[in-house]
Amino acid sequence: MIKIQGLNKSFNDKEVLKNVDLTIKDGSVFGLVGINGSGKSTLLRLISGVYQADSGEVIIDGENVFENERIKRKVFFLPDEPYYNENVTPYTLKDIYKAFYKFDEEYYFKYLELFSIPTKKPINKFSKGMKRQVFIALALAIKPKYLLLDEAFDGLDPLARLTFKRALIDMMEEKKTTIIISSHSLRELEDICDSYGLLDNKNVSSSGMISDAT
Repeated sequence: MIKIQGLNKSFNDKEVLKNVDLTIKDGSVFGLVGINGSGKSTLLRLISGVYQADSGEVIIDGENVFENERIKRKVFFLPDEPYYNENVTPYTLKDIYKAFYKFDEEYYFKYLELFSIPTKKPINKFSKGMKRQVFIALALAIKPKYLLLDEAFDGLDPLARLTFKRALIDMMEEKKTTIIISSHSLRELEDICDSYGLLDNKNVSSSGMISDAT
């Protein structure tokens, strides 16, 4: 379970998040909704332990996530623009992540094939949608307990979106993975998420079940 208590974060005196409280239950698919600039990416980075909160805390499975390697191994965060080395290919990318995570290579190559991704071509030659699909395949192959996805569907064509959504549902049902997906649109998430939180004015202004909000 993820429990966020009194979370505050600022950058250069610009307040981004203020007194955020939120609980995300195990096995849920949670939609984090807000306009661009509302703090969604910052909150995901705090949950994953990339950022340290100014005050407050993020508790995952009863432990603070920041600088906690054991807990971080349970979490995979896919940002909107993932970092990769200039000449890395989908084939060599897996070796970078295998050093830290358990990794299902068969699953990885299965989704690269479904997405029609050439495995030996440098990722920096790909379109935004193809880059997104490579990292989606990576996230699915890691099969983390907690999967954090920032604007996950941006740049995907309708078929890739459908394939991805089905894979997320399978992952959640098979592994009981907890999934957090950020988006500017609640409607984009209503067919996959069971719960949501709305980030507005630096805080979670409302949260609950998707069925009650749509």
